[in-house]
Amino acid sequence: MASSFDDWQERIDAVWQDAALTDDDRIARIDALAAELGEEQPVALFERAGARDSAGLETEAEPLYRRAIELGLDDQRRTRAIVQLASTIRNLGKTDEALELLRSEHEREDAAALRDEAAAFYALALASAGEPERGLSVALTALAPHLTRYTRSVTGYAAELARD
Repeated sequence: MASSFDDWQERIDAVWQDAALTDDDRIARIDALAAELGEEQPVALFERAGARDSAGLETEAEPLYRRAIELGLDDQRRTRAIVQLASTIRNLGKTDEALELLRSEHEREDAAALRDEAAAFYALALASAGEPERGLSVALTALAPHLTRYTRSVTGYAAELARD
């Protein structure tokens, strides 16, 4: 089973990497691959949502992300789905819900592998919600550990912004 799923994932990855595909072609190919796993398979739903999201079809992507999360994804895909769903609904004007999803994911211990990614989208949602200082604080806090110099200073400034 694992090898057949690995093969399936490789074929999905190949679709994503094919820059020659139009959005409609990418959606059609991902839908065909998703059908191999079944309509209610969470990973298939996640990939279908991502294809639509990437094509700018947020209203079609939203329910697919929600169903994939509801049915259960592994930790890394779950974090990706939460980030992508939150970004999608932020674009659809559901900023408060996006903020809550991203705050929870940013603070979730199991999301450590994609913590910086969650922070980036949390920062964007904060800016959309009229809280650019808090957003900048979140972004700088995520960036600080990656700096070769000034980590302590940037961390301090980020904390100062969060207090304002």
